[in-house]
Amino acid sequence: MSFKTIFIICATVLITVILMQNQDEVLFKILWKEMYVSKLAMMLSLTFIGFIIGLILGRPKSKPEQKQIPLEIENTENVITNTENKSSLSDEDRDYIS
Repeated sequence: MSFKTIFIICATVLITVILMQNQDEVLFKILWKEMYVSKLAMMLSLTFIGFIIGLILGRPKSKPEQKQIPLEIENTENVITNTENKSSLSDEDRDYIS
C-alpha cells in the first residue's frame, strides 16, 4: 500500500474516534447569534469543509496548451543516416553479454 492510502485510512479512523467522543451539545456564538449545536455536527461540518478545500487546492493544475512549432531542417547534408548499425551491438557489448 502506498503512503497516501495509509495516511487516508489513519486520518479517517482518527476523525471518526474524535467525532464519536464529542456528541454533547454546546453553546456556539456565531457573530451576534447564540445557538446550541452538538459538537459532533459542528466538527463534522468543519471536517467536511476542510476536506472540500483540500480537494480544491490539491487538484492538479491544468497545463496551458502548447503551440506546435514546425521544425525545419535547413542543412540536410549534416544529418547522419547510418541505419545499418542502429540495432547492432558493438563487439565489447557482445563480449559482455555472453
